[in-house]
Amino acid sequence: MVRTETATLGHILHDGFCDPAVAAVVSGKRIAGTAFTVRIPGADSATLHYALSMVRPGDILVIDRAGDDSHACWGGVVTLAARLAGIAGAVIDGRATDFAEIRGHDMPVWCRGTSSKTTKFVGLGGAINVPVSVGGVAVMPGDGVIADENGVVILKREQIGPICSRAIAMQENEASVLDRLRNGERLCDISGATAMVEGIGS
Repeated sequence: MVRTETATLGHILHDGFCDPAVAAVVSGKRIAGTAFTVRIPGADSATLHYALSMVRPGDILVIDRAGDDSHACWGGVVTLAARLAGIAGAVIDGRATDFAEIRGHDMPVWCRGTSSKTTKFVGLGGAINVPVSVGGVAVMPGDGVIADENGVVILKREQIGPICSRAIAMQENEASVLDRLRNGERLCDISGATAMVEGIGS
């Protein structure tokens, strides 16, 4: 799954793409894994800290901030705890802080930008391994997550095998397309656009 590029999935799928504002903190990273979902409200991140004791190596934390766009729930300490837990990365529908520390730990994190106002422990509650919404996409525990510098895509379990196999085949075919372009063929002829457009008027 990690070989699959999100932009290739864009040639196949219409749904599952998170809001582009949920962007990579560390450039050049691509991760793929299983969603471990967390929902934390407003200023409270106690549930996130607890969830870090439950994740499995290779999981991707998918964090629903319940609409909060002010408080950073993720920073340097959480980054180190997540790194030591062995997670593949985190996708946060909200803000983070300590970007230099996140990059220093080489931890793949996608979020909506930075904030110096951080979460606390105020007893507002939260939920672990429940259906969540991140970047406008519904995510179930165990869904597939693919994230790279172009964005984040969520795949339902039954999609993972067939969709990723199709995407990888497309990526492998791209080299031959580039060779054909260099040899003088027109992109519209290679892609089938010529036949489609000219066939409309026939």
